[in-house]
Amino acid sequence: MPYPFGETVRVLRTGTSPGRDPRGHPLPGPDESFDLAGCVVTPRAETPQVGGEQQQNRDTVIVGWTVYVPADQPPQARLPLRTTDQVMVRGVKCDITGEPGDWGRSPFTGTRGVIQFAADRVTG
Repeated sequence: MPYPFGETVRVLRTGTSPGRDPRGHPLPGPDESFDLAGCVVTPRAETPQVGGEQQQNRDTVIVGWTVYVPADQPPQARLPLRTTDQVMVRGVKCDITGEPGDWGRSPFTGTRGVIQFAADRVTG
């Protein structure tokens, strides 16, 4: 069940390349993007080392978001999210950093848990 006041996060996914152009470069695959409704989005901070140079300038740096995807999603969303996917979070294009985590089933209720992933802002 999506969180009633959750946010929609769009997964930006490109399908398998259909081949190569005359110069040998891969052709872009079809757009396979989809929405994840009712997600919980929380800021993810990087805390500088105590006494380090960064601490003199600021206390914390927001590096992106942690996204919690509820279990009640369309079938394509239950496929594993890929580290090659990108996501749109609050209008900002982000990379998925690290391996998305599947919380599995609750040992108390047997209901399906969330999928959690880190979304970092695309820079450069």
